Amino acid sequence: MSQQRISHPYEVHTIKYGPSDSQVGDLYLPNANRPPVVCLLHGGFWRMPYGRDEFDPVARDLASRNFAVWNLEYRRLGEPEGGWPGTFQDVAAGIDHLASLVAEGIELDLGRVVVVGHSAGGHLALWSSARNHRQTPLRTPVRVRPAGAVGLAAVANLARTFSLGSGNSAVGALLGGSPSQQSVRYAAASPIAMLPLGVNQLIVHGGMDQALPVEISREYVQAARAAGDHVQFSELPGAGHMDFLDPGSDAHATLCAWLEQFFNHDGAERV
Repeated sequence: MSQQRISHPYEVHTIKYGPSDSQVGDLYLPNANRPPVVCLLHGGFWRMPYGRDEFDPVARDLASRNFAVWNLEYRRLGEPEGGWPGTFQDVAAGIDHLASLVAEGIELDLGRVVVVGHSAGGHLALWSSARNHRQTPLRTPVRVRPAGAVGLAAVANLARTFSLGSGNSAVGALLGGSPSQQSVRYAAASPIAMLPLGVNQLIVHGGMDQALPVEISREYVQAARAAGDHVQFSELPGAGHMDFLDPGSDAHATLCAWLEQFFNHDGAERV
């Protein structure tokens, strides 16, 4: 008989990181000494009304495994200043706000931070990890440097996704035009254009994904490895686009196994 996983207690605190209603996050804080941090970024093709609530079951499961979880909200398309550059600025500010929480006395291990995102949030997770060393029009001082990034069915190639029209042409709405019209923005915002990201990565995609084809991840992983990044790729033949939001799914189990190995076996030191 397999041993049942121990579920650890945790608290949830809703914390503002800016004046906008959407500049807020939920901190799931386990009763542990300086736990590693998993920063979650939800999907929804960067649009209202999709919000961080869809990641709540995942956040609770991760917190019960003794990870601190920072489930971020950000300004989205359909609200003032959503899209370029507001959405990107919010993600950067939200991640950096972890340093303020530590300064206020919350014990978190900022040397062990991983950014995890689903779909459009996967795009933002990969993009935000590249802030460590890439010069972009949105370059700001970095207070928190993620050690790893996870893209779950991630929009890792904005130009390719634009050409497919995925998410009802969401990429064009996010960046204000096509790749030819907004070439500087695509270069500054698309993970595949920013390689190497300089952090360890996990990319997971379902073979049955109808919202975003698995080829997006396959092509990104090939390019990332060629650029010198350390990337683990898991293609799940029976998984769809939304499986990653179910804590009982194989997709979530893949994430948890990688996080356990990364945080417990010096994964943060492998680049």
